[in-house]
Amino acid sequence: MKIAIHHKQGGFSKKWINYCEEQSIDFKKVDCYSSNIVYELEDCDGLMWHFHHMNPKDVLFAKQLLFSLEHSGKQVFPDFKTMWHFDDKVAQKYLLESVDAPLIPSYVFYSKEEALKWVDHARFPKVFKLRSGSGASHVKILNNRDQGRNAVSQAFGRGFSQYDKLGSVKERMYQYKQGNGGVINVLKGILRFAAPTEFSKVKGKERGYAYFQDFISGLDHDIRVIVINGKAIAIKRLVRDGDFRASGSGKLQYKRELFDESIINEAFILSEKLVSQSLAIDFVLVNGVPKILEISYGFPEGPFVENCEGYWDKSLNWHRKNVNTEGWMVESVVKEIKRKEDR
Repeated sequence: MKIAIHHKQGGFSKKWINYCEEQSIDFKKVDCYSSNIVYELEDCDGLMWHFHHMNPKDVLFAKQLLFSLEHSGKQVFPDFKTMWHFDDKVAQKYLLESVDAPLIPSYVFYSKEEALKWVDHARFPKVFKLRSGSGASHVKILNNRDQGRNAVSQAFGRGFSQYDKLGSVKERMYQYKQGNGGVINVLKGILRFAAPTEFSKVKGKERGYAYFQDFISGLDHDIRVIVINGKAIAIKRLVRDGDFRASGSGKLQYKRELFDESIINEAFILSEKLVSQSLAIDFVLVNGVPKILEISYGFPEGPFVENCEGYWDKSLNWHRKNVNTEGWMVESVVKEIKRKEDR
């Protein structure tokens, strides 16, 4: 058995490699951008690639390559059911509704007339989102119908750039004040006013649809639960000062007693329904009931997950042990390869 790993700076691959070396799992590094990548994988049983939703090259073909290899019989991470909806909130709406998951009420429209008709009868505030983006990017609160109409007009008019220049500068300033990133990072954001990112040029503008979610008032945090290979961890993310968003706030808490096990149980149930190798779910509690904001297969590596005090298993037993999410991913791939070999 041999696993191929696309290695890059940042992401999961370094720890995948470390885990394979520690556990004596045969692997080789590959370059998924190679035109001959399919042939270079002939001696491998699987491929692991932590592709990035903001990398212009990855956006062009990562999902297609991974599914092609999966179709040929190789084990991949992430596989189709894990990643097809990644960075697409509209796809997640349909998916979560189809499995009767407790999604915060969400609404999508594909004509300006229908969207405006809905806005005229909706109760505000509402949250307006583009289908792509992470770290609270492309997420805005609309306080009244006029703001709702303006958002709809732009969605079906000039559209929205994949790169929010002003929002990016504000985000860089926020991170700078939190001690994450220096002045140079802020200056880079300012310079982007003159030069769009390669990603925004490749993806083009978002237009032709309008997506809204109900706004839940009074929340001061959300809960990120990550389920991998029968294990779950949880992170409490506090809302930014003077804002309604928790994603990207950098204000994180990890004590086990902070987490209602009804949320952990709901995460395991959803992971099994979606047959997901890796599932990160953003929950809020509404009148004591877990509700879902959105989902992903990826998440920040490093302290974001390593600071967790332990993990839950499917029976909700607590294990106070070191968390190695990347190692769990490799374990899941190895387990599936062995299962196929034993058929």
